Amino acid sequence: MPTLFSKIIDGELPGRFVWKDPEVVAFLTIAPLAPGHVLVVPREEVNRWTDASPELMQKLSTVAQTIGKAQVAAFSSARAGLIIAGFEVDHLHLHVWPSNSMAEYNFASVNNDPEPAELDTSAEVLRDALRAAGHSEFVPES
Repeated sequence: MPTLFSKIIDGELPGRFVWKDPEVVAFLTIAPLAPGHVLVVPREEVNRWTDASPELMQKLSTVAQTIGKAQVAAFSSARAGLIIAGFEVDHLHLHVWPSNSMAEYNFASVNNDPEPAELDTSAEVLRDALRAAGHSEFVPES
């Protein structure tokens, strides 16, 4: 049975994509720790990060780092946070978000009811930053 993320990737469920390539996608989470919080997800359904091939983990890490750099620039944050948790959805995903302190690494403080317009704006700001950094070929229009 396809995972929730596979349904988003396949267009069966909506997603605010900021990155698409043949192996990996990234889209905004609906429960962000901060504006611009994305999930970097392989198209391949892999449950645990420890089950992923080294090549896939390298690809995910490269995309996460690229997005993290764009987040720092776009949202004027001190750093980009990165967590691999894996308990929310049984499909490997990396959380990447603009961060200014360790206090922001607490999933108990996610915004469970973000305004759709704020998510749309965050997605567009991040897409613009990724394009400005030279990654236009992987950045969808919206």
